[in-house]
Amino acid sequence: MDSVKNYINENKDRFIAELIELLKMPSISADAAYSQDMLNTADAVKNALEKAGCDKVEICETPGYPIVYGEKTIDPALPTVLVYGHYDVQPADPIELWESDPFEPVIKKTDIHPDGAIFARGACDDKGQMFMHVKALEYMVKNNVLPCNVKFMIEGEEEIGSGSLSWFVKNNHEKLKNDIILISDTSMLANDTPSITTGLRGLSYVEVEVTGANRDLHSGLYGGAVANPINVLTKMIASLHDENNRITIPHFYDKVEELSQAERDEMAKAPFSLEAYKKALDIDEVYGEKGYTTTERASIRPTLDVNGIWGGYTGQGAKTVIPSKAYAKISMRLVPNQDNHEITELFTKHFESIAPAGVRVKVTPHHGGQGYVTPTDTPAYQAAVKACQASFGKEPIPVRSGGSIPIVALFEEELGSKSILLGFGLDSDAIHSPNEHYGIFNFLKGIETIPWFYHYFVNK
Repeated sequence: MDSVKNYINENKDRFIAELIELLKMPSISADAAYSQDMLNTADAVKNALEKAGCDKVEICETPGYPIVYGEKTIDPALPTVLVYGHYDVQPADPIELWESDPFEPVIKKTDIHPDGAIFARGACDDKGQMFMHVKALEYMVKNNVLPCNVKFMIEGEEEIGSGSLSWFVKNNHEKLKNDIILISDTSMLANDTPSITTGLRGLSYVEVEVTGANRDLHSGLYGGAVANPINVLTKMIASLHDENNRITIPHFYDKVEELSQAERDEMAKAPFSLEAYKKALDIDEVYGEKGYTTTERASIRPTLDVNGIWGGYTGQGAKTVIPSKAYAKISMRLVPNQDNHEITELFTKHFESIAPAGVRVKVTPHHGGQGYVTPTDTPAYQAAVKACQASFGKEPIPVRSGGSIPIVALFEEELGSKSILLGFGLDSDAIHSPNEHYGIFNFLKGIETIPWFYHYFVNK
């Protein structure tokens, strides 16, 4: 195992070059215009797994985009690690805010990444982190230090709700049988402060439509006489929070897990600078639910946010219309015990109930998932702790993430497996935003750490 650093040093230029080629592929699952690029990317992942040493690799058809499945079996009697990742990426919009082409990766040094970072869509989420596992397997196979069996399940719909993955998992229990699931699709606190994610928020994502008149109307002839769907929609949205920034949907908080003060005190031990946080975001003040810290608001508390809003005329110049329709996309991040289906239903009933006369409201659920908490007293979690100690030289801090990976709860429900969330990105990596990037240090440190996890998972 001590040879892993040498192997990385000898091959790091190749590792980076291979990742860059993968990042050039615009595998945007949300846009059907990129469907062929999605299929090409699945092929590229398949080829990478074969070259890394998998005995069997196949592209598995699903109702949507395919899942790349691979396995390397050492001995059926040994434990099996199932690696999950995704090859699809978020849309690159708004393109004009990128400093370089999102699908022509460039390496630039930054204050946080003095060794350089790869700027490209998907660099951190999740191609860079997924590819770490492929290269870690390559090292273990070529150096004959793989201590157990490994399976890979790399999907193409994570950014649009993992609908086909759910179908695949439910229909392939035996194929996916494992002892632990290993995922790198999260972040750590800092390059010198490793951490392991121990909790994820759930998600309910909906789109709302408010309709007024049967056509766009002249704002001079009809203004003040009929309901304006944009005016109505913005008032309805504004009413979803009270003066303390608590969500006003009836029964929304009924099942919210309230952490004890002792648990909150433990969370507060994680290093966090409020001033640095504000500076990094270029804001004067933070904002959120009264009575909770910034880190608590972003992890252990539920939220409701408008992700997009539109309607009427938004082109150049003026066009005086009262629009027929107005729209918004709204996401609710949920904490453990909140059921995403129940929350979606509560939202729908409430939003319909607050619509004034003169408009019609339609709520369309898109996707969602349950929250998840990883137990920290298991051998697998302790293996992750020891792996970080071996590569970083210090013990990782357990943290709860504000993000959502809905399939983690699905894995436990369908496969009976716990998941270890061992991510190497940083919150500053701008995932889902223009100029997404992933540090060279982080990419290589992940490749170094992952084999140690296998070692300690088997040699408890």
